[in-house]
Amino acid sequence: MNLNNSEKYWKRAEELIPTGTQTYSKMPNRFAMGLTPKFIDYGEGAYLWDVDGNKFIDYVGALGPIILGYNYQPVNDAIKKQLEKGIIFSLGNILEIELAELLAETIPSAEMVKYGKNGNDITSAAVRVARAYTGRDKIIMCGYHGGQDWHIITTPRNLGVPKKLKEFSLTFEYNNIVSLESLFLENKDQVAAVIMEPTGVMEPEDNFLQKVKELAHEKGSLLIFDEVKTGFRCHIGGAQTLYGVIPDLSCFGKAMSNGMPMSALVGKKEIMRKCEDIFFSMQAGGELLSIAASIATIKELKKTDTISKVHDVGLLLKEGYKDLIQKHRLEAYMDIFGLPQYSVFDFKEIKAVSALQVKTLFIQESIKRGILTGGYSILSLAHTKEIIDMTLEVYDDVFKVIRKAVESNNFNHYLECPVVEEVFRKP
Repeated sequence: MNLNNSEKYWKRAEELIPTGTQTYSKMPNRFAMGLTPKFIDYGEGAYLWDVDGNKFIDYVGALGPIILGYNYQPVNDAIKKQLEKGIIFSLGNILEIELAELLAETIPSAEMVKYGKNGNDITSAAVRVARAYTGRDKIIMCGYHGGQDWHIITTPRNLGVPKKLKEFSLTFEYNNIVSLESLFLENKDQVAAVIMEPTGVMEPEDNFLQKVKELAHEKGSLLIFDEVKTGFRCHIGGAQTLYGVIPDLSCFGKAMSNGMPMSALVGKKEIMRKCEDIFFSMQAGGELLSIAASIATIKELKKTDTISKVHDVGLLLKEGYKDLIQKHRLEAYMDIFGLPQYSVFDFKEIKAVSALQVKTLFIQESIKRGILTGGYSILSLAHTKEIIDMTLEVYDDVFKVIRKAVESNNFNHYLECPVVEEVFRKP
């Protein structure tokens, strides 16, 4: 594979851009360095072409926004139509109302709506609203919620964040209601809200989400669902519709606009009215290309029954992946979790072989065979059964290599690149 142009651009990027890229999850050390391209030229459907002309089946999905596929014409047309009128104006525009009405009729918790540009904007606003509404300061969280100080202080990548904030940011374990009860007991009448991803790698068990809601309300706190990843992917109305648990506030983004920078905070009217008192305002909040894209995306999701179709092909991939693990006797090294639309590969540490070594070999052998993955599968409407079949054929070959590496007692011999690194690696 020729990567000459990628490497030339990378040298230029390193000189001007810290980490060489705008998003940590797109850094070369998250993939097979030296084998994975560093720059993409264009995308079409489920495929990407890099700056050297190499073609790949994509399972990264631009980190989650791509639900209909790359370069999806009806969304493109909506953007072009609005572009001819203008990108943003000095006052409001009726598209802001149209999208708000569409969200209100689609998402159970959406009685009022405020827009942002990414997940950080919206989860920050949700926490600020909750603190203003309850008059309390502490936040209990579960999952990933962006780059805000109140969340990042709980992660290993917390340099530059005042350590004092640890007092206000508490974490609990998913599917462990006792861990949440303990925090409420230790912080009586101090918790403004519980913010959590309703599902991620794991799905709720034993009515977990309902128990979280009941406990939060019993303690005078709000429940916030961070649906930036799950919204418009696991269900048209979000995970709250899928699991039948309606939060006080919800955060949406990513798949709601098929790639354009768009997010939304939605919630109960009496709580959302606090947005009139706090400061949550941005110059680009009414940027109309993204709003037009979001309207078009949601309408297409409804018209094409995208989510059920993505679920079905995702299930084929997930079940096929499990079958291949068994076929190649790799159960001790690999597994797969999550919803079919967004499944995560679990790599395990066994004896002298680390989980990241296994992950690296999987990513390395996949990219060599034309599949771009970060150790997970984010699917879109463009991922057809034929593409899934091709992918499983590739994974069959990849697993053969992993099996050989395991049996060789010299796993590193099969690695052609440095071991991948995690964004939130331990310091």
